[in-house]
Amino acid sequence: MTKGLHVPSEIGQLKKVCLHRPGEELLNLPPFELERLLFDDVPFLEVAQEEHDAFAQILRDQGVEVLYLEKLVAEVFDLNPDARQEFLDQYIAEAGIKGKEMPKVVREKLDSITDNLEFVKKTMAGLTKAEIEMPLVSSSTLDSLVNTESESDLIIDPMPNLYFTRDPFAVVGNGVCLNRMYSVTRNRETLYGKYIFKYHPDYKDVSLYFRRDAAYHTEGGDVLNINEHTLAVGISQRTQAAAIDVMAQNIFWNSDSKVDRILAFDIPNNRAMMHLDTVFTQIDVDKFTIHPAIMGTLKVYELTPGKNPGEVSIKEMVDTLEHVLEDATGVDQIKLIPCGGGDPIAAAREQWNDGSNTLAVAPGKICVYARNTVTNDVLYKEGLDLLVCPSAELSRGRGGPRCMSMPFWREDL
Repeated sequence: MTKGLHVPSEIGQLKKVCLHRPGEELLNLPPFELERLLFDDVPFLEVAQEEHDAFAQILRDQGVEVLYLEKLVAEVFDLNPDARQEFLDQYIAEAGIKGKEMPKVVREKLDSITDNLEFVKKTMAGLTKAEIEMPLVSSSTLDSLVNTESESDLIIDPMPNLYFTRDPFAVVGNGVCLNRMYSVTRNRETLYGKYIFKYHPDYKDVSLYFRRDAAYHTEGGDVLNINEHTLAVGISQRTQAAAIDVMAQNIFWNSDSKVDRILAFDIPNNRAMMHLDTVFTQIDVDKFTIHPAIMGTLKVYELTPGKNPGEVSIKEMVDTLEHVLEDATGVDQIKLIPCGGGDPIAAAREQWNDGSNTLAVAPGKICVYARNTVTNDVLYKEGLDLLVCPSAELSRGRGGPRCMSMPFWREDL
């Protein structure tokens, strides 16, 4: 098996991908806490797992090696028991556990799970009050007891968004951005990436272009590898411009990355366009799916290495998306294919279900959600080879095939 990471484009033949099979974290979703947990609905877990298994099998049938996030982390702990203790210390510190005694009780509960894979899955699923026996000890104070009580039945929040492996980290060429995410709710997800890229024998030597303790937030859905020299990053609801400054500094000056150009796309700050990959996604050498609302003039900033070490030059570009992408890819005629075929009602409905969030397995061969029938019909007519994934439950999380996958290896074009 090839070690390391290699993702120089969005469309090169996919050879290795990291997924997370939805687990019991989707069972710990009280409807009144959905907004806080950044989820819009409560999926039916059994069906969501069936759909995800079908997605994974579609990829395997195309010759893709499917890795699972939970298994990679468990492999680290199997090889290095000290790493598990280090992880647990950090996990508990970041879990937001209320009360003076509760962290000790939680630690005992998690420490009692000897199988590392089950341990990792449990940390992802969260912990409810019903699972814990909280003893009243003589050293208890009224304050610690009262403040352990809350309206929530959760002691540790679940991580329901984890099956969107695109966001906690982003592979860029032969390195990775280990993100600090937009919300506290999701930022704990990046812990798993930290231990993979710190300890896993296959990935511990890769370059880090961003770290989870950074001052600014960014997410993987905003990062697109145009080619080995050009990276597109969204300035969005989830990625700050200052985070792109940090990325540029590290990629241009503190690494062996081949990327020498970053295009920062200033996109609207709203949930419908929360990431750059909800706005456009490359599906072939000369084709992109797009959100119709992004048509027209865009503000894009070009970042390149300055003349002196540590300097970054920034130039503003105001142009259409077609022209920006033609310049970025070096392709003369870029075809933009709008979600919903441009029909405003179909586009809004299918954008809600990530009609333009596709995963290229090879140039012109893309994984799509079955439910986006209007967009899929348009893609068929444009000559694309569609790998159709069932999506009734998976789509409730508001993320498509690209969101659900983090490529670890693609062949060069």
